[in-house]
Amino acid sequence: MKTEQQYFEEGKPLALYMEEMSTLKDNSYRVYNGFTLPEDEAFIEALKAKKPNILVITEDWCGDAMINNAILRKIAEAADLDVRAVLRDENLDLIDRYLTNGGRAIPIYIFLSEEGEVLGTWGPRAPELQAYVMKCRQALPPKESEEFDAAQKEMYTMIGEENASNDQFWHWVYASQKQALEKVI
Repeated sequence: MKTEQQYFEEGKPLALYMEEMSTLKDNSYRVYNGFTLPEDEAFIEALKAKKPNILVITEDWCGDAMINNAILRKIAEAADLDVRAVLRDENLDLIDRYLTNGGRAIPIYIFLSEEGEVLGTWGPRAPELQAYVMKCRQALPPKESEEFDAAQKEMYTMIGEENASNDQFWHWVYASQKQALEKVI
């Protein structure tokens, strides 16, 4: 069984992963180009000093990954961190170590020391976004309803657009990622 460090070493740099995206690339770059990191010199300097490596488990069709990876990339670039991505569906052994409520939710970020020790994790979404998604799901018709599939598809489209355009969502993601990273620095 491969270690997290081995997955990291085999992973693709996050910038290259984003450049090679096919499904949600445009929206991911909307977030990346639209988000400005808050002035947070002490946090960025602490990250630079600790230099955790970050392994991202992701897929380019995932709306959560689309917003979260763009924000993480901004943090990583400011702090000169090495972030590498692996695909969830090609690495089930890895994602199965980091299930969310029994599911293979993504993205998952694994913070590693230089030696490959797992220092902490984050993902798949900021708590405020989780509450938003749960509220949206409550408005869906029952699963047995003929309208369920269409309503769910419409909900995911709406959430995807919000993720790509709502800067409040971006700041929630930043704050949540920052909180998780502060635990390891």
